[in-house]
Amino acid sequence: MQKFGMFAMMASAKLRQLFEKENGEVNIVAIVVLIGVAVLLAIIFKEAIADLLESLFDSITDNATNAVTSSPSGS
Repeated sequence: MQKFGMFAMMASAKLRQLFEKENGEVNIVAIVVLIGVAVLLAIIFKEAIADLLESLFDSITDNATNAVTSSPSGS
């Protein structure tokens, strides 16, 4: 019974400490705001990002096709 009393007292002290210190709350809010800004920018520039990715993949495909179809120069 004495162990339970000590545990309850430690738990209540930790709980009180948790509610008194709110330093971690600011970090969570900052992360949520940054994620929101990143999503907003992705939505705003969706067309530009899609065009960029399409041109990059076209370039990669063209280069891969050229590499496969070209003959070695030493033959």
